[in-house]
Amino acid sequence: MWDDSRAALSDLALGECERVLDVGCGTGELTRVLREESGGTVVGLDADAELLAGVDGPAVRGDATRLPFADDSFDLVVCQALLINLPDPEAAVREFARVASDRVAAVEPNNGAVTVDSTVDREPVLARRARRYFLDGVRTDVTLGADAAEVFEAAGLDVVSTRRYDQERTVEPPYGEAAVRAARRKATGEGLASDRETILAGETTPEEYDALRERWREMGRDVISQMQTDDYERRETVPFFVTVGRV
Repeated sequence: MWDDSRAALSDLALGECERVLDVGCGTGELTRVLREESGGTVVGLDADAELLAGVDGPAVRGDATRLPFADDSFDLVVCQALLINLPDPEAAVREFARVASDRVAAVEPNNGAVTVDSTVDREPVLARRARRYFLDGVRTDVTLGADAAEVFEAAGLDVVSTRRYDQERTVEPPYGEAAVRAARRKATGEGLASDRETILAGETTPEEYDALRERWREMGRDVISQMQTDDYERRETVPFFVTVGRV
């Protein structure tokens, strides 16, 4: 995610940090970036032991709302795409502030503002519809990124800044294995099938879901057709917001 630019991370003051905690680190993608930018000790924490096995460096299994560390254990506590998945993000941020001696930062997306451009005309329209159906069934605030400053303030932090960082995911020839696999999932409807339970947890009816899946599969076949002639291109833009608060 941070291969093109890390300017949005400037207010984390990573060069001044000796100890950093990455909460909800997963396999350590952000952990690696934090380590490279700070040069200090970066500890990853996640509730999933299998994901932690992929972290290069110190890692601890734990709960974001009950961190297994003493007060003021780290200069900086940071998370990426974590708060949008928590039912009570404020409780987590309060816990971040407890173990941080200086700053807390959150890198969170606004998943309601994702845009898709594609050479397959119907793909952007169907992608918006599928996203709307899916997000309607999610019970956490998946658009939190743009409003994370309000969560920080409610948790008692002084907001230093909020910077926007757009992550762009592109598909263009020559197509890699992941792009081909994604096209096949569209053509078979496999991706939507895996999201069916979440989609139907919202206001979407089974009939609306079935109609969307049929159009989605047709769109997937158009994607594969364009890929066969090297004409398919797709760009998805996900707006992230880097919010920094001082303890």
